[in-house]
Amino acid sequence: MPIPKAELHLHIEGTLEPELAFALAARNGVSLPYADTDELRKAYDFDDLQSFLDLYYGLMAVLRTKADFEELADAYLARAAGQGVRHAEIFFDPQAHMARGVPIGTVVEGLSRALDRSEERHGVSTRLIMCFLRDEPAESAMATLEAAKPHLDRIIGVGLDSAEVGHPPAKFKEVYEAAAALGLRLVAHAGEEGPPAYITEALDVLRVERVDHGLRCVEDPALVERLAAERVPLTLCPLSNVRLRTIDALADHPLPRMLDAGLMCTVNSDDPAYFGGYAGDNFDAVREALGLDEERLRTLARNSFEAAFLDRDAADEALRARYLAEVEAYSFD
Repeated sequence: MPIPKAELHLHIEGTLEPELAFALAARNGVSLPYADTDELRKAYDFDDLQSFLDLYYGLMAVLRTKADFEELADAYLARAAGQGVRHAEIFFDPQAHMARGVPIGTVVEGLSRALDRSEERHGVSTRLIMCFLRDEPAESAMATLEAAKPHLDRIIGVGLDSAEVGHPPAKFKEVYEAAAALGLRLVAHAGEEGPPAYITEALDVLRVERVDHGLRCVEDPALVERLAAERVPLTLCPLSNVRLRTIDALADHPLPRMLDAGLMCTVNSDDPAYFGGYAGDNFDAVREALGLDEERLRTLARNSFEAAFLDRDAADEALRARYLAEVEAYSFD
């Protein structure tokens, strides 16, 4: 069994495997522009973030009903459990579905059906985080937050994703202030393709608690020093970085020097159906490509649970303590 870990950077729509995409397309009468699953997989050769997003949003057309979202989430949780994931904080993109005429309630209720039984069925505790699309107007994000209010018993936080360049975090200052006032936790993608200044802006303007990606912080020594001093978690996605050409090869990934600098790094899968690997696959890949020793891998696993939003009550803290104990007791033999 792989080392126990939490997954903190996972887009549920990005777990849509070709086989499930074709099954849902047939069920919902959706025509896909691919002859079969092999042809669809061949389309997973991306030049950059935007080329991925074009396919990612196009394929969402097969997701229509509560049952579709339930099946999608359950399939992810089964795979994640097999790769050592014990806790998953799952992103979803309501705007992308609402734009297709799928109500936010359909999405949340469908996902929740799978999440509510996840601990019993898969041994994975879960949380749900709603992301805003940064290439849409801030007014759309605010309207989405308003639409989500009846479902906040299911949603613990908000995030910010999609095309980063040209859409700085400050664009969403007001909606993040509104989310904070509702008691929601705050995270945001920053410093994947965007500059290190976006990371600083996410911290100082949006007041985020975690930075998703954060890869380009290494270009700013003062920012690295700050992130280390403040123990700001970074949810890195190594295989994603390679597939989206953020780095040329996994062997070039700055993860080892980020750890050397004292950064609170975690390893996650991002959109695993598209990027060639789930959470455990990412751990295996960095272990092999970067020569990470067992203690480094244990640190990454420990960081993931320490960075998780498991602090609502005594039961959460007990769960975190149990997971951390599993990490310490894990044997790599």
